[in-house]
Amino acid sequence: MKYRNIILNGVLLFMIGASMVSCNDWLNVQPKSQVEDSELFTSEQGFKEALAGVYSSMASESTYSKEMLFGTIGVLGHEWDNYPTSYTDMVDYQYSAATPSALIAKIWSTSYNSIANINNLINHIDGNKNLFHKNNYSIIKGESFALRAFLHFDLLRCFGVSYAVNSNMPSIPYSTDLTYKIFPQLAVSKVAESVIKDLLDAEALLKVDPIATGETITETEDNGYLKNRQMHLNYYAVKGLEARVYMWMQDYAKARACALEVINSKAFSWSKGSDMQQGYDYAFAPEQLFALNNTNLSTLSDTYFNESSNTTSFYLNETSLLEYYDSHTEDYRYVYLFKSGTTGESVTNRYLMKYDKTKSDDAYYLNKMPMIRLSEMYLILSECDYRTTGSGLTYLNILREARDLAALDTDPADYYTELIREYRREFIGEGQLFFLYKRLNRETVIGSDADMIGEKAYTFPIPLSETEASQRANNR
Repeated sequence: MKYRNIILNGVLLFMIGASMVSCNDWLNVQPKSQVEDSELFTSEQGFKEALAGVYSSMASESTYSKEMLFGTIGVLGHEWDNYPTSYTDMVDYQYSAATPSALIAKIWSTSYNSIANINNLINHIDGNKNLFHKNNYSIIKGESFALRAFLHFDLLRCFGVSYAVNSNMPSIPYSTDLTYKIFPQLAVSKVAESVIKDLLDAEALLKVDPIATGETITETEDNGYLKNRQMHLNYYAVKGLEARVYMWMQDYAKARACALEVINSKAFSWSKGSDMQQGYDYAFAPEQLFALNNTNLSTLSDTYFNESSNTTSFYLNETSLLEYYDSHTEDYRYVYLFKSGTTGESVTNRYLMKYDKTKSDDAYYLNKMPMIRLSEMYLILSECDYRTTGSGLTYLNILREARDLAALDTDPADYYTELIREYRREFIGEGQLFFLYKRLNRETVIGSDADMIGEKAYTFPIPLSETEASQRANNR
C-alpha cells in the first residue's frame, strides 16, 4: 500500500464502533460503521471513540497482537525453537523473500494507517476544545501525541539503522498531518528527535492524568472514562517510553531520570508468584505501564501457543527453557509462565502462557497485552549504572529478587551477555529482545550464526511500493 493511499484512507473516514458506556468496555470497540469526520468530531464522545479506534487498530495481528511481539520480531530474536513454517525465510533474515516482504509491508502500512487516524484526531481537537469536560481535552490530546510517538518509534526500530551504526542514515518519514503531500524521509536522529518532541508535548498535557495526580475516579464520573489508566498511554507510560527512546539515542542520563521517575512514583508494583500460580496474572498486570486491551487474547493463545498443536504454535523445548532460566527452576517465570505439551512428542515442548486467559474473575487481569513494563525500567537503570560506574548489580538484583531469585554477589564477567539473557527471560513473546540486540549492534544473536551486521539483518528494507511511489533513499 502506498503511503499516499494510507493518508487518503485516514482523510476520508474513521472506523469506529457503537456507543461505549463504561471504562471497562470503551476499548472493546469493534469496527462497525464508517463515520464522516464532520459527524465524528462534533462531540467529546466522538473524540473518545476516535482515540479508542486507534488503540483498537493497534491490536492487529499485523502489529501488536502478533508480528511486533512474538511473531516476526520474536522469530528474528530467535526466541523460539519452533514456529510456523511461514517464518522459514524470516528466521534467516531473508527479507526480500515473498512472505517476509509481505509481513514487513503490512507492519509499515498498518502502523502508518493508525498514525493517519491519530493525525486526523489531532487536527480537529484544538478547534473543538469547548466540547470537553474537566481535563479530557488535555488527556485525549496528550495520549494522541504519545501514540504517534510510540508508533513512529517502533517503525524507526524496524526501518532505521541503530544509532550505534549511523544516526545520520535515512530512515522513515515522520507524519504529523493529514495531507496529500509526501512526507520527507528523515535521518534516524531526526526521527528520534521528533519522537521525543511528541513525547514531551504529551508529558506536559498529561500532568493532569489521574495516575499522576492521584485523583480517584469512580464509575459514576464520566462513566469512569479515566479509570484503568494502564490501558492508555498514561503519564508514566510516556515517561517509560521516553526512557526507552533515550536509551536508543544513547542519552543515558535522561533515560535514567525517566526510568527513576516511573519507579519512584510507586504507581506500579511487582506481580506476585501466588497470583501466577493461581492463573490470575500471566501478563504481569500490576507491572504494566501500558497495555493494549485485546479481546482476542484467548484466540491468540489457542492458535499460536496451543500445547496440542505443533503446526501453528510457537514453543521451546524443555532443554532450551532450562537454558533460558539458567536451570533456576525456582524462578517464577520458569515455573508459572509455561505449559507442557499434551500429546506424543509434544510433551517435552513448553508453550508460553503469557497470553492465556486469566482464571481470575477480576476484570483488572482481563485482556491485557503488555507494551511497556516496570521491569524494563529496572533493566534500563541497571545498564545506565553499568555505563557510569562499571556495576549494574543494584537494579538487576531488584528484578531478580522480584522473580524469586537470589541476588548476585558480584558483577557478571560479561555484563552485556547477562543483560541480554535477562531480557530474553523477562520479555519472551513481547518483542523487545531483537530491538535490544539492534540497539547494542551485536554481531550475533543467541541461537543464530548469522552475521547480523554484515548481512544488515537488523534493518527492514522499506517496502517496494513505498520506494517506488515516493523515491525513498536506501535505508540500510
